[in-house]
Amino acid sequence: MLRIPDLIKKKRDGGALSDEEIAAFIQAVTNKTIQDAQIGAMLMAIWLKDMAATETEALTREMMSSGEVMSWPEEWAGLVVDKHSTGGVGDKVSLVLAPALAACGCKVPMISGRGLAHTGGTLDKLESIPGFNIHQSTEQILQILDSVGCCIVGQTEMLVPADRVLYAVRDTTSTVDSLPLITASIISKKGAESLSALMLDVKFGRAALCKDLSSAKELAQSLLRAGNGLGIPTGAVLSCMDATIGRCVGNSLEVVESLETLKGNGPEDLMELVTTLGGALLTITGSVFDLSEGRKRISDAVTGGAALAKFQDMMEAQGVSAQAARSLCSPHTDYYSVLRRAEHQTELEAPGHGPVLDLDGLVLAEVLHKLGAGRSKAGEPVNHSVGAELLVSLGQVVKKGDPWLRIHYEDPSPTPDQINRLQNALILGSDENAEFEFKLPTDVTE
Repeated sequence: MLRIPDLIKKKRDGGALSDEEIAAFIQAVTNKTIQDAQIGAMLMAIWLKDMAATETEALTREMMSSGEVMSWPEEWAGLVVDKHSTGGVGDKVSLVLAPALAACGCKVPMISGRGLAHTGGTLDKLESIPGFNIHQSTEQILQILDSVGCCIVGQTEMLVPADRVLYAVRDTTSTVDSLPLITASIISKKGAESLSALMLDVKFGRAALCKDLSSAKELAQSLLRAGNGLGIPTGAVLSCMDATIGRCVGNSLEVVESLETLKGNGPEDLMELVTTLGGALLTITGSVFDLSEGRKRISDAVTGGAALAKFQDMMEAQGVSAQAARSLCSPHTDYYSVLRRAEHQTELEAPGHGPVLDLDGLVLAEVLHKLGAGRSKAGEPVNHSVGAELLVSLGQVVKKGDPWLRIHYEDPSPTPDQINRLQNALILGSDENAEFEFKLPTDVTE
């Protein structure tokens, strides 16, 4: 009989836990036969002493097996795909990518999360659409995938219950930023989806979990090992997260920008991520010959309207009225006849003259978070209408007094200090002829 205190002591002293010992720990967590203090002690021991790749893979596998593992019809073999992003500012990739993949014949059971701290959550964005229900049973997910091809839902009660317990304790014990614990949490949920292929968007930069390229590479390699270790063909992209993705930040505004992208009017950086991640998934599943062909397939699905039709079908399948879904997807619609618009908008003016060299996405996200767009604790409500629109692009030359940012807010209003922080987040060059290099945010790793 394995005793939990002995397992904690072994890891605390730097020992490697066996598969059997890790299984005993996760079983105790799932069955609630372990004290919270013991869970916290084990997590801190892992944080301090780290885990070998074999331990991380065992932890991931046991967490995945702690609840229901989805199964799909035989005819879907090789078609069930998903992606995961480590989080950023204005990251609306899933809203465009899931329907684009469905339009290419894939099945996409996208189990997403909510926003926490400065990063936005896909579920919060979709819940800004009246009627959109992110709570779907396994049977309902199966039905939606069969009829539409994609769904974006929250984690079900039966899916990876051990992760729900561990995640809550990690938050209260300052063990969130542990590489093996991050890896096991992410990949166990994807493993429970029984995927044919998985793509990871690991972000680095000011507004990302990983602040530099080397730490992002380390996380990507850990995630790749765990994903492939579970038998899921897994790939990764490293993408820069200094500014924002696209021009809109905030739940309702990001839905508007996603719909505009699905209508063929998307910003270049967003489409670059969508086509790269989607193209890579089509390549991994063998649907296309190479990444170039895959990117074209995804791009055609978006620009040709097939992805927009899938998004409309997904909205209706997940509870949005047919009238509202049709209105949002029509060519020249008033989005705010369906979505909620913030009571107030104010524009900030450029403080000087010159090319836009940079924008601090973290500052923008932190200010919007304080204005109600985000949450500090799980379960807190968010104001879906709060957000901001960038009115300028990187490299664009602006004149003093030109509007560069439109803030959508309600209560509270932005304080003078917050306005000052936003103005300082915009970095202008002194010479309109200054050299500017626009770097597309993709670096594909095998």
